[in-house]
Amino acid sequence: MAVTFSELHTADGLKALEAHLAGKTYVSGDAISKDDIKVFAAVPSKPGAEFPNAARWYETVSAAVASRFPGKAVGVNLPGSGSAPAAEAAKEDDDDDLDLFGDETEEDKKAAEERAAAKASTKKKESGKSSVLMDVKPWDDETDMKKLEESVRSVQMEGLTWGASKLVPVGYGIKKMTIMLTIVDDLVSIDSLIEDHLTMEPINEYVQSCDIVAFNKI
Repeated sequence: MAVTFSELHTADGLKALEAHLAGKTYVSGDAISKDDIKVFAAVPSKPGAEFPNAARWYETVSAAVASRFPGKAVGVNLPGSGSAPAAEAAKEDDDDDLDLFGDETEEDKKAAEERAAAKASTKKKESGKSSVLMDVKPWDDETDMKKLEESVRSVQMEGLTWGASKLVPVGYGIKKMTIMLTIVDDLVSIDSLIEDHLTMEPINEYVQSCDIVAFNKI
């Protein structure tokens, strides 16, 4: 059954893409296809943290496209395009909808892939990453540790990836949560993550404090 997306340069358009990608790696199956390239070309930039499925898919397709087109792009100007969103360039016959199963010529496919490659190559390169091991301490032995973990993982931002966690007894019936996370150094500050998010309302209902156990560059 054909799937239709529209206005992918808007929040409403991205909401539809986010819902479609729930539990999926790619738009139309288990492997990247021309459908992914076509949709990728219509999304002007990586979706924000409020669209985690779409952002993950965008990064995956971006990496795949970049590997197929390793050459360095210097940028091109398309007369008449002005500052219109990339989604406009992907439209055909002024149709606001993107029909994933519509007929596509080799020329159309090549043009879409070239646009996607240019976008991927001109995107700001990601800075170094760091692996962090953090202790998250509750207020007392009556703190619901499941809700504590859920509240910690609810913090989502670009450049932050939560990893495995476990509960470690500290005495008197109290347990702390030890959790792994990976950050992009230029995008996430550990101090800001702790002070502005993990120990602020409403998370501080469960979290008393956070301590960095290990911090290693990747």
